[in-house]
Amino acid sequence: MNDEFYNRGLQKARRKDYAGAIEEFNHALELTAYFPEAYLQRGLAHYDLGAIHNAVSDYTEVLKLNPESVEAYYCRGLARVALKNLPGALEDVECAIRLNLNYAAAYNLRAIVRRKQGYIQDAIANFKKAAQLYLEQQDKENCRLCLEQIKQLQPQEKPALEQSRSTNAPILSTNDYFRQLLEKAEKGDTQEALADLNWILKADPQDAQAYCCRGVVRCKMGNYREAIADFNQALRLNFQDAIVYRNRGKARSVLGDHQGAIADLNQALQMQPEDPLVYIARGNAYRTTGNYLGAIQDYTQALQINPDDVQAYYNRGIAYTCLEEMQNALEDYQRAASIFCEQEDWVNYQQVLSSLEKIQKFSPEPKKQKYNLLRQRLLRMVGGYWEIAERLIQQKQDNNPGMLDEWYLQKVIDDLERDRGR
Repeated sequence: MNDEFYNRGLQKARRKDYAGAIEEFNHALELTAYFPEAYLQRGLAHYDLGAIHNAVSDYTEVLKLNPESVEAYYCRGLARVALKNLPGALEDVECAIRLNLNYAAAYNLRAIVRRKQGYIQDAIANFKKAAQLYLEQQDKENCRLCLEQIKQLQPQEKPALEQSRSTNAPILSTNDYFRQLLEKAEKGDTQEALADLNWILKADPQDAQAYCCRGVVRCKMGNYREAIADFNQALRLNFQDAIVYRNRGKARSVLGDHQGAIADLNQALQMQPEDPLVYIARGNAYRTTGNYLGAIQDYTQALQINPDDVQAYYNRGIAYTCLEEMQNALEDYQRAASIFCEQEDWVNYQQVLSSLEKIQKFSPEPKKQKYNLLRQRLLRMVGGYWEIAERLIQQKQDNNPGMLDEWYLQKVIDDLERDRGR
């Protein structure tokens, strides 16, 4: 008969008739005092009715009858949280975890308690553990809820002024959590950031933004092939964002695929035409292929968008040096040095000073100065590609051996000007 009352109580509880359920469990307990399941279910019904103290009393009776009831410890801990008895709740949830190390809900509850007590890092660790267990149990929804809790507990974004001190401006994500992971990588904690992203992708293999973020971190670690694979996966999952093309372009350039890099950076500029970082990246790719004029144009465009972009000044100075336009290079290096000094970036500051010292020592003799001026003029006429100029000079040398270097340069310039109708 007591089972009949108990079963009717379960049915009423499922219909949310908690008062009726409690009455049925009372009848069951009148017939059998040793009935821990009835105490537990009556406690749940009391809890749902808001009678928290009665619920705690019932859970305590369960534990008297069965001291190893994991569910009773968990439920009493949950009720004690509602009563703001955090030490009691923590004690209960730790008992539940000791009895069952794989009880995901208990880790989740302990995270809530530790958060309320102000132990944020401990709370994050427990939410992580809960999410991992939920994932193993294929409970994706609860896993996601834990992830959301972690995102809310992550430290706030650093002030913009502090961010601007980085030599390479941090890549910004539309999601605060991913932005914080990228900031972690910017500070050098790449392994920790990578571990967090691996964990997120284990929880949700379809998270395109996580693939993009992991690709950026892998670029910072020098793992460019793995980074490209992540960017490709982000694009396959339809994460169409300039950040993907910009960073994949940079990775491809490092691996020697400069034309592929330029194609990616062109795509990034179509999506985000006012991003100076993309112009700088494309300028670097142009410079690597010997297209110094194209590089200078991109660096100049970046400076029109952001007149204080130190990387644009520094890289444009390098491009001018390649063209042997030393006065322009000198001006760009000096500007870059001033900005690095203001940012207290002493490593890059010293590097620019070394470049400045080399240029300032460059004071050609009149004869060599004439040669350099002709060389610069020819370089500009062939679009900055010295390989083209060398072929034209070689043709003149083959046809007219034994002449001065300046003579060959002038002849090539004259021929080009004539061909262009000047």
